[in-house]
Amino acid sequence: MKEIFKPFEKVGRNSQLLIVASWVIAVLAFWFISSMGERHLFPSPKQVLTGFTELYNEGLVVHIGSSLWLCLVAIIIAVTISLILTYLSTIPLVTPIANALSKLRYLPLTGITFYLAILISDARTMQVWVLVVFMSTYLTTSLLSMVSAIAQEEFDHARSLQCNRWEVLWEVVVKGRIDYVIEVIRQNLAIVWMMLVTVESILVAAGGLGFLIKNSDKFMNHGRIIALQIVILVVGLSIDFILNYLRKTFFRYSKI
Repeated sequence: MKEIFKPFEKVGRNSQLLIVASWVIAVLAFWFISSMGERHLFPSPKQVLTGFTELYNEGLVVHIGSSLWLCLVAIIIAVTISLILTYLSTIPLVTPIANALSKLRYLPLTGITFYLAILISDARTMQVWVLVVFMSTYLTTSLLSMVSAIAQEEFDHARSLQCNRWEVLWEVVVKGRIDYVIEVIRQNLAIVWMMLVTVESILVAAGGLGFLIKNSDKFMNHGRIIALQIVILVVGLSIDFILNYLRKTFFRYSKI
């Protein structure tokens, strides 16, 4: 038992489960105690359960589907743009464009939405492209780091096998790093999911989890807000788990 208090100590699976269970019980106990009385910061568990019931009756599943579809479309476009620019960044002519896109991650949301509103009239399309712009900048940054981290020996090995430059790009960078690409997408997916509330407030009629949170916040229904936060967290973690499972299943040599 003393081992769990020592730095760098490796503990068994049962000990890990015991530690996690202890923290979960501690958080739940703090929640129950802190929500007692007439005035409290967090809504009580009963209020959150009521929030879940109300949300389900208002079509929570449909709103989750709308948010997932919005994210899926944005991710496909963002991944396509980022991968093309990253792979082509090995060509000196395209390198500045890829680097410039990665630097755009410092731009604030207000400035981006202002210019997108001028260029795009359809609100749903604008939702998609706001997510695409944000995810593309971070995704391109991560992918460029991935390419720069490839050891020179791998390129030399491909050349020693009589591969020309395009074949080296295909074998070493594209085929040889597919598992890394999935890992990078999984890590950057949290950015899209985090931006959901802000982006879905652009078009209220399209619904979605972001719309539900804004609507609940408008009426100060804290039970529903916490319930929605739990739903968003669970859906986000589920997507993360699925991507990680697929990566480990199809690329068993991956050790990340």
